[in-house]
Amino acid sequence: MSQHVLALVTGASRGLGREIALGLAKSGHHVIAVARSKSALESLAQEMPNAISSYECDVSDYKDVEALAGKVKKEHGDVQILVNAAGVFGPIDLIHKTDPDQWAKTILIDTLAPYFTTRVFLPGMLAKKWGRVINVSSAAALHPPGALNSAYGTSKVALNQFTRHLAAEISGSGVTANVIHPGDVKTEMWADIKEKALALGDVGKDYTGWVNWVAETGGDDPKKAMELVLEIVSPSHDGINGRFLWIKEPLQAPIPSWEDPVDARPWS
Repeated sequence: MSQHVLALVTGASRGLGREIALGLAKSGHHVIAVARSKSALESLAQEMPNAISSYECDVSDYKDVEALAGKVKKEHGDVQILVNAAGVFGPIDLIHKTDPDQWAKTILIDTLAPYFTTRVFLPGMLAKKWGRVINVSSAAALHPPGALNSAYGTSKVALNQFTRHLAAEISGSGVTANVIHPGDVKTEMWADIKEKALALGDVGKDYTGWVNWVAETGGDDPKKAMELVLEIVSPSHDGINGRFLWIKEPLQAPIPSWEDPVDARPWS
């Protein structure tokens, strides 16, 4: 299916979200671009005014997401492609030194917000028997746990597991749910990590190493993440559900994620 359906992208005002929104619009989909920055959204919509409609929304607030869903349904119809690209890295520090509010905010934006948007837009996909839920994850969820990024790592591990549960629920419905690693991209989040890591001095050396590596290599082209999204919404990916998907030729070699688990429950 996927030809000229309604797509919604969160975090669309900048970085990966903006790239993905433009890519979907150029491919013929009408895109609902969602973010908290009105001016940045207006700038995006002006690039393709007939293909992109911008909506302000705090996706970490469920009531705000519910209100958004009502407006979109009334003005455009059912969303059939949902890309959850909004995200923050959160605090970079030892757990006992982190700000509890910032730690919780990371989970709220990176994990709960995709649940909120999925909850309100999934029924329309199921009714039409076709849809795509694409959650932007990170290789951080697959790396061995380390110091300093407990909030972000936890948020992405939880997002992966949420997506797998969702995929199990919707299996065979015509709707699929997958996570993607967009690559190591030099975005505003990269700049935020750089600033926080440098402020920690020697304690943050693991992250300054990553920051410098991305700077030296130039990072992965954000267009690769957009191209992966376009692949996922194409008929070629109709049977792919509950997977961790990588961009083509990433700077960081793909890491094994999960295999199909063996159901060893004695009561099954």
